[in-house]
Amino acid sequence: MTTLVKMTTLVNEYTMGQKDSRPWGDWEVLDTGEGYAVKRIRVSPGGRLSLQTHEHRAEHWFVVSGTAHVTIGERLLDLAPGQSVNIDIGEVHRIENPGHEVVVIIELQRGAILRESDIVRIEDQYGRG
Repeated sequence: MTTLVKMTTLVNEYTMGQKDSRPWGDWEVLDTGEGYAVKRIRVSPGGRLSLQTHEHRAEHWFVVSGTAHVTIGERLLDLAPGQSVNIDIGEVHRIENPGHEVVVIIELQRGAILRESDIVRIEDQYGRG
């Protein structure tokens, strides 16, 4: 009997040290590997990421500092330092910072295809499509 094993090609376009500024704050890649990327996300006071989904990746957010107001599907959560949440592939989500100090989140992305262009924006206060 022959067993067929499906080989999946993993794509990770992130590189360690890669960073970008956004209207809401900034992010930096802390580590990458086969099927994962780790980012530090800093959300400025009053900052709000787009309401979005991803087609190819799941995410885990761990709050390091500040209080993050998080939307995941229909759930609205306030996460304090030390708290975390999982976002499944295709799940609608967003981070907001209603406070007066920078919110710092460590984001672990997991998936077969990891690239910054894997963002489907549903709503964005900064006019990005």
